[in-house]
This record gives sequence, C-alpha cells and structure tokens, in this order.
Amino acid sequence: MKLKSFVYKHGYVFLLEFTNHRTCEIDLSPLLKAYIKPLDMLTAQIDPEWGCLMFKNGMVDIEPKTLYSFAFGKPHYAA
Repeated sequence: MKLKSFVYKHGYVFLLEFTNHRTCEIDLSPLLKAYIKPLDMLTAQIDPEWGCLMFKNGMVDIEPKTLYSFAFGKPHYAA
C-alpha cells in the first residue's frame, strides 16, 4: 500500500489518499511534531519509489504502512 496523493491543510493536518483509493483527513502531529516544525509541512512530498510522505528533502519520512495504520487504526497488508 502506497500513498497516492495528499493535500496539506494546516498545522499538521493532511488529506491523504492511498493507492486503494481510501482517503482520510488526519492530524499527523503525533508522528511529526518531535521531528519537524509546522513551517516544514510545506516541504511535504511523496517519494515516487517508496510511496512514503517525506519532508525536508527526505530527511524525515513516514512509511506508507505506518500512515495507513495511523489513519485507519489497523495495518494493511498487500495481497
């Protein structure tokens, strides 16, 4: 499962869409606040190879499985 797209909203809040077309709006501050500042949210990108959400040119990233699990409360295992 990879991250397909995102929209940055405000603070640490993002709208995420995964490759299975599930979407969610979520506050990622519990995953990010210790590592990056709110202004660094503007550096968000999707790593095209891994499908992870990354910041600061890849210095900080969240793998797709972690994002999916955090967003939907359970891990997703690819078939």
